[in-house]
Amino acid sequence: MALTCVCMSANVYVVCLQHALSTEKEEVMGLLIGEIDVDAKAKISAVVMLRRSDKSKDRVEISPEQLTAATIKAEELARTLGQPMRVLGWYHSHPHITVWPSHVDVQTQAMYQMMDQGFVGVIFSVFLEDKTTKEQEVQVTCFQSPSRMAEGSMTPDHYMDRVEIPLRIVTSTCLSQPCLQSMVELPEILVEEEDEVYQATKRLPYLNQLAQLHNSAVYTKSLCHIAEVVEGPLLNALEQRHASNLKKCEDLAHEMKQLTQALASLPPIKSA
Repeated sequence: MALTCVCMSANVYVVCLQHALSTEKEEVMGLLIGEIDVDAKAKISAVVMLRRSDKSKDRVEISPEQLTAATIKAEELARTLGQPMRVLGWYHSHPHITVWPSHVDVQTQAMYQMMDQGFVGVIFSVFLEDKTTKEQEVQVTCFQSPSRMAEGSMTPDHYMDRVEIPLRIVTSTCLSQPCLQSMVELPEILVEEEDEVYQATKRLPYLNQLAQLHNSAVYTKSLCHIAEVVEGPLLNALEQRHASNLKKCEDLAHEMKQLTQALASLPPIKSA
């Protein structure tokens, strides 16, 4: 059954956008988790951020091990939440370029649809600047590959074909635990990526002391950048949310006290 639309939780949208804005020079990627209802609506309620094996401004890859790990996480969420959950799609970023999928994106989407016809792709185009107003904007698109491509009958002339799927952002009353966990994991994933690159440079042969010192300085600078641009603002946002929640709890407790006093002052109800 063809998908009618994709309903993405506002929590998931915030997490994906935070991931896309974490780096201005390379693309990022993650997997979307949720379920498809009887009306062929894909409801996305969780996200799995992926650690990049290849950091590039125009290419991002996912390993089979990461897809397997995401599937396991979806099964764990299904048991925790008591509802069906599975990997429904993937998302990645387009920093400084158009939101429309490239021919590589369309081919990748077609490959995923061979395994699951309900699989969708979402692209976040970030760091786009209007040359006149100098204002930045974020664009989002949701797409699938044509069925003939997903069936393996594509031709080079059809590589740029795509099917746009309506995307709806569903309001969330609170930050869900799975999305909160994903937000907290983002700085850890970025540090792991930098550490992997740094450890690889240490294994290079004939590396003199000056080169080692330079690599260490670049590694330290990258960690400081993550702390300043990602971890610091995230911590401030969570602290503000925590303060807002405490204030809301105080207001609700005060309202409950007033209602309790009002009920106590009412005359007793006489039974017939």
